[in-house]
Amino acid sequence: MTHRILVVDDDKEIVRLVRAYLEQAGFTVFAAHDGETALHTIRREKPDLVVLDLMLPDRDGWDITRIVRADAAIAATPIIMLTARVEDTDRIVGLELGADDYITKPFNPREVVARVRAVLRRANPSAAAPSARIFHAGALTVDTGRHEATLNGAPVELTPTEFKLLHMLIESPGYAFTRSELIEQGLGYEYEGMERTLDSHIKNLRKKIEPDPKRPTYIQTVYGVGYRFSPDV
Repeated sequence: MTHRILVVDDDKEIVRLVRAYLEQAGFTVFAAHDGETALHTIRREKPDLVVLDLMLPDRDGWDITRIVRADAAIAATPIIMLTARVEDTDRIVGLELGADDYITKPFNPREVVARVRAVLRRANPSAAAPSARIFHAGALTVDTGRHEATLNGAPVELTPTEFKLLHMLIESPGYAFTRSELIEQGLGYEYEGMERTLDSHIKNLRKKIEPDPKRPTYIQTVYGVGYRFSPDV
């Protein structure tokens, strides 16, 4: 089944370029040039992934991401932010709002295709895989076959990236994953600044599953190494 991608940018030439490369790679592509059209398309078409520019003429990419993540019907939609803003703070804010990845302009369109494929792999694991399992830890349950997590029986809305990282951690309780391991196996794409990106995803995870994110029970920091899932939960 062909994946359906929405590309949102007010620069029509960028949309044309990204669209051409994605279609060449076998994707079906929708386009939007402003925030309101983007939101309407996301709700109507339910794309498999959104490539989203930050600086739009009406609603900016941060606002769109915030709205998408707050709407249960579309909250799991993977989002890759595409922007000319290169400051670390801009990237971290986007990731903390729930973006799955972040690409800065100017960019190589082949990189966009690679990032799209990497995020889709995290969002669409094979439910038929023989390794699909259900993990229980305290009030937390993770069903890798159904790609679902619940806390005290209530669904936890996780982005594909957050779910992949949680799956890795809970599958090996007590094992101290290095940042490199989590980046390579969990995020699936390595680039400069990725460690800050990983830390942002972990911060988001803690907000969603920890009783007290500032004193985490499930996901523990191993200083100088990375992170581990507590074996004592």
